Amino acid sequence: MKKVFISTVFLATSMLYANGASIYASKCASCHGVHGEKAALDRSKPIAGQNPSLTAKQIQAYQNGSLNQYGMGGAMKNMVKSLSDNEISEISQYISKLK
Repeated sequence: MKKVFISTVFLATSMLYANGASIYASKCASCHGVHGEKAALDRSKPIAGQNPSLTAKQIQAYQNGSLNQYGMGGAMKNMVKSLSDNEISEISQYISKLK
């Protein structure tokens, strides 16, 4: 039973990471860099390793239009408008693991 539980947790974590990576690649990498190492459009700080709770709060704030950090509110709102809460969680976890 213990082995099945550990395997299930590993699989779920791997799937979460894979989906976060996929979302990141399609929505974020072009501005923030493949590893979150770039200052987006030379305005923001790199996001690699950022706290997942902070990232999720920022994405939600961009979605609802209440955040305009570095003057990027409009661009970010457009990029994240279609993300679900689950996808925000997945991408936030993924970004936190980037180095």
